[in-house]
Amino acid sequence: MTLLADRTSDFTTLSKHIRAAGLLDRRPGYYALRFALVGALYVGGWATLVLGNPLLAAVLLAVAFAQVALVAHDLAHKQVFRKQRISETLGMLVGNLGIGMSYGWWMNKHTRHHANPNHEEHDPDVAPDILVWSTRQAHEAKGVARLIGGWQAVLFFPLLLLEGFNLHVASARAIGRIKRSKLEGFLLYGHFAIYLVAVFALLSPGMAVAFIAIHQGLFGLYLGMTFAPNHKGMPTLTGEDELDFLRKQVLTSRNVRGGFWVDVLLGGLNYQIEHHLFPNMPTPNLRKAQPIVERHCAEIGVAYLSASFVDSYAQALRHLHQAGAPLRG
Repeated sequence: MTLLADRTSDFTTLSKHIRAAGLLDRRPGYYALRFALVGALYVGGWATLVLGNPLLAAVLLAVAFAQVALVAHDLAHKQVFRKQRISETLGMLVGNLGIGMSYGWWMNKHTRHHANPNHEEHDPDVAPDILVWSTRQAHEAKGVARLIGGWQAVLFFPLLLLEGFNLHVASARAIGRIKRSKLEGFLLYGHFAIYLVAVFALLSPGMAVAFIAIHQGLFGLYLGMTFAPNHKGMPTLTGEDELDFLRKQVLTSRNVRGGFWVDVLLGGLNYQIEHHLFPNMPTPNLRKAQPIVERHCAEIGVAYLSASFVDSYAQALRHLHQAGAPLRG
């Protein structure tokens, strides 16, 4: 009991330092600027399509869609607004209507991930549906995971090209099983209708199909790459593991080192450890929290892992290759 109390107090102590530094305070100016820039990129991408440059438009809109998804992520965590209603309303507008991703479906899935990161029984992000994340899962793999698991490290990035389509399909399938299904369905299918009508009205059928493939493929690749370095290759947990909140979040997460552009490209998710410890901390404050968290982890003897942008992916791919070993040969 004493050990458990001591470990619980580890996070309490850290939380006091973070609050004293004002790092949980809202940042309205930052988010006003970010919303404006992402909105401009989104509109600019569609304008580029109207002006007759579908390839450039596909690239711009892939980046815009991923950045909108990252904005929806911050809304879901109440980093932007304290009140849930306005966060949900804007989340559905930018998620469902803006990029065709169900806010309610994603919120449910992501909440379970935060509660039990990298837990093989409870985290939907490490469910062995397509890929296996441990040798234990490899031994029990079925279907597609069993078929491709041995070579999943090689196939990882090609598979991300399908992630955009997967998000749309999963969102559509969730309608009827989430709160506010009628509203979410109206906005989601409204996006699909507007998107398809606009693309096929502006381009020939063959070019429209090519545009959709390039746009959605790059969107999935980019969005997948923002999440891949954060937990992939880190320890996975099972029912036998009992960790307090701080250790559960820190030991399963990896930070990605980098400067301003890494922060922008990954939407602040490169500070994954700080984000998991304080999910409602505004994105620009994560960089300031990082040295405080790392120093505290060093003081209490908890391993704190960070890697360069390239090495973070290398670690994730090596882990995938090792996890799939039982399925080779």
